[in-house]
Amino acid sequence: MSLLQQLARNHDASLAPSAAPVPDMTPRRRAIVDIGSNSIRLVVYDGPARAPFQLFNEKVTAGLGAALSTTGRIDDTAMQRGIEALMRFSGLIRAMEVRDVRCIATAAVRDARNGGDFVARARAEAGMEIEILSGDEEGRASGLGVIGAIPGADGIVADLGGGSLELARVRGGEVLKVLSLPLGVLRLAALRERGKDALAKYVARALHKAGWNDTGLPLYMVGGSWRALAHLDMQLTKFPLPVIHHYRMEASRAAYLVRVTAQMGKARLRKIRSIPAARIPTLGNATALLAVLVRELASAELVVSAHGLREGLMFKSLSAQEQALDPLLVATEAEGEAQGRFAGHGRQIDAWIAPLFEADPPAWARLRRAACFLGDVAWRANPDFRAERGVEIALHGNWAGIDGAGRVMLAQALYAAFGGAAPMKAGFERLAGAEALARSTQWGLAIRLAQRLSGGVAQPLEATSIAPVERDLVLSLEPLSADLKGEAVARRLKTLAQAMNLSPRIEPAG
Repeated sequence: MSLLQQLARNHDASLAPSAAPVPDMTPRRRAIVDIGSNSIRLVVYDGPARAPFQLFNEKVTAGLGAALSTTGRIDDTAMQRGIEALMRFSGLIRAMEVRDVRCIATAAVRDARNGGDFVARARAEAGMEIEILSGDEEGRASGLGVIGAIPGADGIVADLGGGSLELARVRGGEVLKVLSLPLGVLRLAALRERGKDALAKYVARALHKAGWNDTGLPLYMVGGSWRALAHLDMQLTKFPLPVIHHYRMEASRAAYLVRVTAQMGKARLRKIRSIPAARIPTLGNATALLAVLVRELASAELVVSAHGLREGLMFKSLSAQEQALDPLLVATEAEGEAQGRFAGHGRQIDAWIAPLFEADPPAWARLRRAACFLGDVAWRANPDFRAERGVEIALHGNWAGIDGAGRVMLAQALYAAFGGAAPMKAGFERLAGAEALARSTQWGLAIRLAQRLSGGVAQPLEATSIAPVERDLVLSLEPLSADLKGEAVARRLKTLAQAMNLSPRIEPAG
């Protein structure tokens, strides 16, 4: 059973609020200092362990690996810049009172002849104890980062950094094997200068020597250079949702982008705001490597992951029970509890409207539950813009375990739940389709009815039920709850019934 199937089964087994496993929402502030070949980054996380959010994120382009391919060392200027970055980060960590800190270093410090000097200075001057990850450890962590963010991932994770490329075969929630190659973007130029086919021959030999014969699988792209490349593809295809995580490309796009980046040149690339300026000098080399990998691995498709090494390290530290939680549902419930008015109401609404949507496949059922969790997040907004606020949260939230189609369905549900009248932004039907958007609208109208009926408390939902009965949409009320059938409730019931091609009816329970 795949991880995605397991998540679906867990969802089906926990539709009732009393039965649903409640994730630990206790804030856990923790930090990772990631010392890479190109940059040094501090990320401070907070929120639930299974779906942490970034509280603080700062990067310093130190370039520790810039001279590695020519001198084998971290040059003095880069080392000093790196130590100063670590000193600042150490002070911020103390000021934020973060006690769970992990400082890791990858290819540049691992491979440099003076990497030990950098580690010693970091300890003496910044108070940082650096853990140097091996190539295997780095690859496994990146693989786990993708597994945690894309449950059910089955393919090859390719994490391109400044000093190395890590490949990880992932399937069934596990990292099966790893290959680390010295093919970071800071090293590719020197290799390609050896000849037109030098890069392709190197990759082919390395894969053959390692017995890497896994072909015909999706390639999961991790790393800033490849995210920049995906942003370029979004611009070229006029993709309507500029969210990089889980963005998909046909495998043939890799070869096409090699030609595009060569033709556009650096000046035109700099005009694309979604591509960081620091990535442009190495974008052509990163694209060439991607095209070689796609060809050698006969990749089925390309899938971008915004989660990688750092997220994988945190995922690895979780218990098996925590890892099995659905990251989308954990994150949306945490957001709903933080922004909504009524604790636990999302779970109650999900259980109350579930009889209307028994035909939904598990993938849609989990999106519906996520919509219920977020069904009150826009109440503080100006009433005229609550629908737009709901759409913005759904589309642009830092969610994992959801693709572009899922985001659009979630947005359509919240748009309807918050009273959106005009059509949602055009172009989204390209991602989700008319049937999915129609169903999402029904979810939103059902959430809207449940909120009006209940006033945000449990008792009205416990004393009422709703279900389709032949050609009618029947709202049943217990005798002591008969007074709940107000004009506003009847109006919202009618709107929902029309969306489901049914006739509204209110009757006594039993």
